Amino acid sequence: MSATPSRVYAARLVGLPIFDPQGDQVGKVRDLVVTIRSETAQPRVLGLVAEVFGRRRIFVPMTRVTNIDSGQVYTTGLLNMRRFEQRSTETLVIGQMLDRTVTIKPGGVTGTVYDVAMERARTRDWVLSRVAVREPSKGFRRRGQTHVVEWDEVQGLATRDEGQGATHLIAALNDMRPADAASILHDLPTERRTAVALALDDERLADVLEELPDEDQVEILEVLDSERAADVLEEMSADDAADLVADLPPETQEILLRLMEPEEAEDVRRLMKYVENTAGAMMTPEPVILGPDATIADALAHVRHPDLTPSLAAMVYVCRPPLETPTGKLLGIAHIQRLLREPPSTLVAGALDESLEPVRPEASIDEVAAHLATYNMVAAPVVDENGRLLGVVTVDDLLDHMLPENWRERQPRAEEGSRG
Repeated sequence: MSATPSRVYAARLVGLPIFDPQGDQVGKVRDLVVTIRSETAQPRVLGLVAEVFGRRRIFVPMTRVTNIDSGQVYTTGLLNMRRFEQRSTETLVIGQMLDRTVTIKPGGVTGTVYDVAMERARTRDWVLSRVAVREPSKGFRRRGQTHVVEWDEVQGLATRDEGQGATHLIAALNDMRPADAASILHDLPTERRTAVALALDDERLADVLEELPDEDQVEILEVLDSERAADVLEEMSADDAADLVADLPPETQEILLRLMEPEEAEDVRRLMKYVENTAGAMMTPEPVILGPDATIADALAHVRHPDLTPSLAAMVYVCRPPLETPTGKLLGIAHIQRLLREPPSTLVAGALDESLEPVRPEASIDEVAAHLATYNMVAAPVVDENGRLLGVVTVDDLLDHMLPENWRERQPRAEEGSRG
C-alpha cells in the first residue's frame, strides 16, 4: 500500500470507494466536512461524508482514515452508522464551497472556486490549504484563467454567500449515476438544492427527480416555471411523472398537463385514473412492443436502446396493431434469453411464451408481487378485458411501491456514540 499523498484535492475524492482493513468496500466518499475559523486560519477537516448501504450518509472522522491511495480510501473499519447530520458550525466542501465567488487578495482578482486541496499539518490534523479559483471567461476564450492559491490569500469563503453558483457542482453531479446525484442533492441546504436543480438540464433533472423522495420532487418542481416543469415531466418515465403530478394541487396538475405534449400528457392522465398501488397505477406504458411480423434481429435491436432499464429490456411484447399502448390484442411475450438462441432472421412470433397469464390493471400490489414470484419474472404485462396491452409492471416499479414511503431516509440499527 502506497503512502497517502501530501495534498489531496476534494473534487477528486468524491465517488472514491472506501475500504475496511480486510479490503471490503464499505461505502463511497460524497463530501468533506470542515470547520471554518477565519479567512486566515486554515480550516480543519473533521471528516468525510460517506455513502453506505441503502444510500445512507454517515460521518467518517479523519482519525478513522488510515490511507488515501490512488483511487481509494482506507479506514480502520470501525464506523458509526448513525445518519450524518450537518451542524451549524460545519461546512461541506463540495456542497457549499464549490462555485463560491471569491477574491484573491494580492491582485483583487475575482473568480469562482472549482476545487479545494487538503493536506496534513504539523499537528497531524488535515486542513484546507489551497483554493483553486477560475476567473470568468472573457471574449472567445473557452475558459477563464485559473489560479491555485493559499487559503489565506482568498477572501469570501469564511462567510455565507447567497450568490453561490452551481457550475462545478453540476459538473460533478453529471458524472454520477442519477441515484448518487439525487443523494447529494437531497442533503444540500434548501437554497443550494434549488439553485443546483435549476441549473441541471431537463433530461438530467428528470433522471434525478425520479430518485428523490416525494417531498423533494414536489419542492423542486414548484420552483420551476410552468413551461420548464412540463418539459421535465415529459422527460420522466410516465409512471414516475404520474406519481409526481398526483402529489400536486389539482389546479397545478391541469396547468402542467395542458403544457405537456399531448401524447405524453395522455399517458400520465391514463395512469392517474387507476387506484393507487394497483397494477394500472404502477405500470410503465412504454415497454418494447413489436408486431407479429418482426424478426428476432428487430427485437434485439430494440432492446439495445441505452435508456431501457434491465427489466424492460428482458423481454419484448408481441401485439397486433396498433403498437402503442393500449395496443391491439397481446399475442405473447418473448424472453431475450430465448431469442439469443434463435437465428436472427426468424420471426419473434415463433419464439413466444404464450403460457403466462397477464395481470389486470386492478390487480393489487400483493397480487402482482405473487405473480412475479410464482413465475420468476422481472416484468408482467398488464391487459384490459379485451386482451389489449396497457403497460408492463416491472420488478423495480413493484419495489418502489412496496418499500415504505420514507425508505430512502430509514435508519438501520446504529452503533452507539456520535462524532465529537
